[in-house]
Amino acid sequence: MEAVEEVVVLIVGAGPAGLATAACLAQRHVPYVIVERESCTASLWRHRAYDRLKLHLAKEFCELPHMAYPMGTPTYVPRDMFVEYLDSYTDQFGIRPRYHTAIESAIYDGGKNRWSVLARDTDTSVVTRLTAQFLVVATGENSAASIPPVPGLTKFEGEAIHSSAYKSGRAYTGKNVLVVGAGNSGMEIAYDLATHGAHTSIVVRSPVHIMTKELIRFGMTVVQNLGLTVTTADSLLVMAANFYFGDLSKHGITRPKIGPLLLKSQTGRSAVIDVGTARLIKGGVIKVFQGITKINTNSIEFHGGKQIPFDAIVFATGYKSTVNTWLKRIIYFFHYYKKDNPSLSAALQNGESMFKDDGFPKKFFPNHWKGENGLYCAGFARRGLAGIAMDAKNIADHIVATMDQVSC
Repeated sequence: MEAVEEVVVLIVGAGPAGLATAACLAQRHVPYVIVERESCTASLWRHRAYDRLKLHLAKEFCELPHMAYPMGTPTYVPRDMFVEYLDSYTDQFGIRPRYHTAIESAIYDGGKNRWSVLARDTDTSVVTRLTAQFLVVATGENSAASIPPVPGLTKFEGEAIHSSAYKSGRAYTGKNVLVVGAGNSGMEIAYDLATHGAHTSIVVRSPVHIMTKELIRFGMTVVQNLGLTVTTADSLLVMAANFYFGDLSKHGITRPKIGPLLLKSQTGRSAVIDVGTARLIKGGVIKVFQGITKINTNSIEFHGGKQIPFDAIVFATGYKSTVNTWLKRIIYFFHYYKKDNPSLSAALQNGESMFKDDGFPKKFFPNHWKGENGLYCAGFARRGLAGIAMDAKNIADHIVATMDQVSC
């Protein structure tokens, strides 16, 4: 017989977004249950990040609500110290996630005004139905690794991995390695490979802003604290970056037409924080290619026809949201019955209304976090940890206001 458990707030995901939301609810004395499919909090940071990773933004832009970093924490927090911060955060607010819990489906029951969520214990396969007044999707932007389809990839006899499986360049000394993707991860992995003696190339398909960490910190600070417009700050940043890095276009790297802060605000695309990669590209240590035509058994053909042998490929091509695999799965299962069940049809439409097919909210920042019928999302604004903190506070405030309104 299926077990049923009633909860006030159900938070799905125990990464930074889920933890921040739990902490904000705890501060407002709102009961909640938080579930996590992995065996730990923040599994991406613990198990799917390369060794040399640091937060790319200064720590003042990377704090979760209600808890600062300890005294002595470096301005740019290393991965291990960030994980320690999250562990302390979890303890500080008494957050106790239910691990090894995978959400199989979630649907809003319009008759009972509650979310009906099927949760499976991945250790025992026991399924529990959780009924919640409020549902917070905190699985985030980076739920699953994403590798684009490339002609011939399945025939490649070398090693092909996603950046989430990459740890260090030590294993690639003397090998020919191609990094696909020129975001922060791709650029830093290329640097790590090259400094460990790998013959490194990188595919840069789109224009990208390359900045120093100090420039980005300056830009964010003058906008946030001094009231400078984003456009003015961007002009200063681009001018300074061009002076510092020189003309990178002759090395295959061009800048977007809009500035780095505005680009982040409008599209979620971050500037690349340079760790030394630009110098190696300018010096010819790291080679730049514009795109892949096809992959052969032990070589890669690039745009323009050049073909080069490679031993390994690292796809730093990002992640994708997986919310639609469980929040919308039941929509397809019951599709046949929708026309005969108006209540079910309305419920399914509510589930569909918040997220697009790519698993991101339909509404733009700053209105992205709130759906209908007690459905919320945290960590989907493409604004990093600062965006997560804003989402968590907004969600907790709205839940409290809704509960107060009902009790009146």
